Amino acid sequence: MTTRYLILQDGTVYAGEAFGAPATTFGELVFNTAMTGYQEIITNPIYYNQIVMFTAPTIGAAGINHYADESIVPAVKGVVVREIAEISTNRLQALSLNDYLKRHNIPGISQIDTRALTRHLRETGVQKASIVDQPDDHAFDQLRAMVLTNQQIAQISTPKAYANPGRGANVVVLDFGLKSGILRMLSDFDANVTVLPFSATIDEVANLDPDGIVISSGPGDPAQVPETALDIIREFEKRVPLFGIGLGHELFAIANGAKVGELASAHHGMNHPIREQITKDIMFATQGQAYYVDSESIKNTPLFVTHIDITDNQIQGLRHRDYPAFSVQFFPDAAPGPLEETLAFAEFMEMVMARRGGGTI
Repeated sequence: MTTRYLILQDGTVYAGEAFGAPATTFGELVFNTAMTGYQEIITNPIYYNQIVMFTAPTIGAAGINHYADESIVPAVKGVVVREIAEISTNRLQALSLNDYLKRHNIPGISQIDTRALTRHLRETGVQKASIVDQPDDHAFDQLRAMVLTNQQIAQISTPKAYANPGRGANVVVLDFGLKSGILRMLSDFDANVTVLPFSATIDEVANLDPDGIVISSGPGDPAQVPETALDIIREFEKRVPLFGIGLGHELFAIANGAKVGELASAHHGMNHPIREQITKDIMFATQGQAYYVDSESIKNTPLFVTHIDITDNQIQGLRHRDYPAFSVQFFPDAAPGPLEETLAFAEFMEMVMARRGGGTI
């Protein structure tokens, strides 16, 4: 195996073995604690331009099957693992993880002490990283000179509207980095979905006469999202059921007067315990969270908290006091993750059907 190196902007060097494409890559390094679902994570648009490190001991044993894709092409810039599986007995496998990354020119590096690296990142916070052939001064100079883009949403969102047809309620989805799991869930309710770019206007949304609106998850800083998106939330939460997910949750909060900050250590995994505040029920959910809604800032808004992460008391769900609008920070589409979180979609579609004048979902 070829030796390659993972280098961090603080000067840390990790030696490992190459797999995937023999390319040099740069990106923001994040770690994900999920034990399964690596394909869904690699193709999730929230990881656009990031290098993802998996803390699970072995990655790749399930191979790659295209039923699990969350986008047409992978979103990540690189993959870091402790051990890459060479053999898969999964009957759905179309190709190996190694071959998949080669096909898309994405480098990987294995034999990394991912637990030690995770502890390092928790202590130092977000860092730029690179996978290189040699950890020399030139490689570090290039890494430190790299400027991370703040235009992820513009680069990952659909440039044109498109349909995901159904025979039921008319749902508009605003694409801020839409993952396929959201569309699959809406299809389960036979929703007639139109996906619009993140830059859509109020008139473009209104012309579709939506029965409900979904504000999708996506990458990057919510402060970089244009004001037009917040205007759409403010206008349509009064008119039709509205459901924000991930980044959409943060935008829903901002549009209603709350403040958002950046986590010191991002949450990326699929076993986060979430408490529903009214029933006190506990569920486990998948998260891909780098920003949080400030709980103090909620007090003077028309919002109230519906879900809390019981590990750190971060807000995981909000609801409007006057309108049929709500949001969740976690991923309710279970791609990957526990199925119990999908109840959020059932709740949204119940609101949509009630707005249509009754009927069943």
